[in-house]
This record gives sequence, C-alpha cells and structure tokens, in this order.
Amino acid sequence: MSDATPRETIFSGIQPSGELHLGNYLGAIRNWVALQSSYRCFYCIVDYHAITQAFEPSEMARRVRDMAGDLIACGIDPAQSTLFVQSAVPEHTELAWVLASVTSYGELGRMTQFKDKSEKSPDNINAGLFTYPVLQAADILVYKATKVPVGEDQRQHLELAREIVRRFNTRFGDTFPEPEALYSSTPKILGLDGQAKMSKSLGNTISLREDDEAVWNKLRTAATDPARVRRTDAGDPDKCNVFSLHRFFTTEERQAEVRKGCTSASIGCIECKKWLLEGIKADLERIRARRAELLSKPDAIDEILADGARRARKVAAATMAVVRERLGLPRMPGPAG
Repeated sequence: MSDATPRETIFSGIQPSGELHLGNYLGAIRNWVALQSSYRCFYCIVDYHAITQAFEPSEMARRVRDMAGDLIACGIDPAQSTLFVQSAVPEHTELAWVLASVTSYGELGRMTQFKDKSEKSPDNINAGLFTYPVLQAADILVYKATKVPVGEDQRQHLELAREIVRRFNTRFGDTFPEPEALYSSTPKILGLDGQAKMSKSLGNTISLREDDEAVWNKLRTAATDPARVRRTDAGDPDKCNVFSLHRFFTTEERQAEVRKGCTSASIGCIECKKWLLEGIKADLERIRARRAELLSKPDAIDEILADGARRARKVAAATMAVVRERLGLPRMPGPAG
C-alpha cells in the first residue's frame, strides 16, 4: 500500500473489565496490533457500555487506566492508532440517540445477547442493556469505520448496525458506509479446563499480569487429551487443548517435536506444558517490561488517552456536523484544539 492510498478505517472497543487474560490477548488484542500497520485504527475503552452491568464507581477510573496500560503494553501504539476512552468523546452517545430513532423495538428485542444477559441477570434488565447495540453502532459509525474486527458472538450486532446504516441513509441521505466484519482467523480459545471459553469469572484462564510461578501453577493442572490417562499412553495433539496453545507461543519446529512426542508417548503432558510455558513467559516478559516502563511515568497513560480523545473528537465532531445537517438541526461548534 503506497503512502498516497487512504487507509480504510477500523473501529473496535473493549470494556474496562479488569486485567486482560490470554483469551483476550490471543482472541482480539494480538489481531488489533497486527492491523495497525494496514489500517487507520480507532481503539476504544468502552466505559459507557460497562455501566450496563453492576460495577463499583470508585474503581472505574482505575480499571480504565489499567486497561489502557495493558493494551499499550501488548503492542497498541498510540503513534499508529487512536486509543481513547468512550466517555471522553460525547459524540458517541449523541449519535446513539440519533440512531435510536431509526432502530425498531422489535430488532433490539431479538438480540440474543440481550436475551442471554437478561436470563443470567433478571434483576438487571435495564434500558442501557436493551439499547446496547445502538451505542455499538454509534461507536463504529461516528468514525465512518468500514471494517470492524469482531468475533462470531458480535455478528448479529454488526448486522443490525448495517441495517441501521441502510435505514438512516435511505431516510436522510447517504451519510454512513456499511461496516463489514473483519473476522479473525484465530479459533475459539478454550480455557484451561478445555471445556468453556476462557473467562475470568470461570477461573479458567491466565492473567497477563501473573508471574511465572502463578502461570505454571495454572498451566500444570490444565486439561490435556483425555485419552492420555498414563504417561505411557499415546495421545492425539489435535484433541489436546494445551497443544492448541502451542501454535501461538512456540515455533513450528517445537510444535512438530511435541506432536511426535505425544503421538509416540515419548514425552508426557508435563513436558508439553513446560515447553509451552517457555513461549508464554517470553511474551509475558515483554508485556511486563512495557507496562513497567509506562508505570514509571505516572501521567503517561493519562496523556496518551487525552491525546487520543482529542484526535477522536475531531473526527467524531465532523461526522456529527454532517448528521445534524442531514437532520435539519442547528449547527453546533466543534471541539477546540
């Protein structure tokens, strides 16, 4: 791609839900890092989405800052990408209100995530949870993003965003592009139990902040091929969840060595796990070093987020100026700076 060719715009967001774990890192963040070299990327810590669930207000600012530090430590480069906090760009919620006027109650009621969360938390069926996909659409469209890195669990929400675009454009004139999904080739990352998706709430994952001893204590007991009851039993690496993690952290040569040793029973599961630990440690050591560097400068993360918000607001304000014009609303001054 030449310097003269405009890059397509990407938007993706993550809730400030605490420490990142291997599932987040492998399933999303490593992909975000790779996309930076080819796209104009807006990466957002979506704190307004987070308040639809029970949370402790006194902890929110810390959670946001911690998430930003983790993202940067994992490789999100503020010089390449715009990293910011959702609530610092009020155009997100302004556009969400506009888009709510072209979104039907029935469409929102059919969202499977809303149904699932309502069943799991019947005492917390709030309007924010119901209109969550409209704010998601606004997050994307306020930057006129054409690509959205998502997992399969967000397919329905993105399809609704595309329908919202079509309806708005038909009614008010061509304003937004229809965003397309950018699905990762990364397979679903199962937890250390080998059964469910990695999740902090299930306790089946490894935090990116855990030290080597804690990582090994978890990895040591991780589920492997159930056919390997004894050390002398031959196994099938393709049925082993631990082996599936090797593709992310070890070389092809080491993977071939593990496959041969497993199928011939010349190595046990502990050897397989120790070799995996070596690869995980290398990644986590790099992430820890970058995080320590950030934390040595107390205001560094806040400055990065403030700069990201300024850059994001310029783009978002320009979009909203067009939207207000399409709607026949009075002109409003844009953000300073």
